Amino acid sequence: MHSYTIGQAARLLGVSPDTARRWADAGRVATHRDETGRRLIDGRDLAAFSVELAKAGSPDEEPPYTSARNAFPGIVTAIKLGDVAAQVEIQAGPHRLVSLLTREAVEELGLEVGMEATARVKSTNVHIDRG
Repeated sequence: MHSYTIGQAARLLGVSPDTARRWADAGRVATHRDETGRRLIDGRDLAAFSVELAKAGSPDEEPPYTSARNAFPGIVTAIKLGDVAAQVEIQAGPHRLVSLLTREAVEELGLEVGMEATARVKSTNVHIDRG
């Protein structure tokens, strides 16, 4: 399973590393240590937390003032596989993006919940790039 450092998690959540560290210290998101002592967040835990955070909003931070363009780096929060088609959800900061693509594409990319990925939006299509 994929794990993320506090800094990586902060980038995916759209907050500062200090904010992500405070949330971890407060127990809002579970962490574990690797063999070198770095604190890591399991990808599935980060995915669930990102969805919770997006629904509740962040009381600690002002909303980011950005010019959102067509690339949305985030974390895969859900995958639904059918016989031929698939649905992939990505939480990119406060944005939830859903892409409908082939099952084969999901398998070739090796997408899993908790994995970093980038949603690219063109017109009404959302394309997924593995992170």
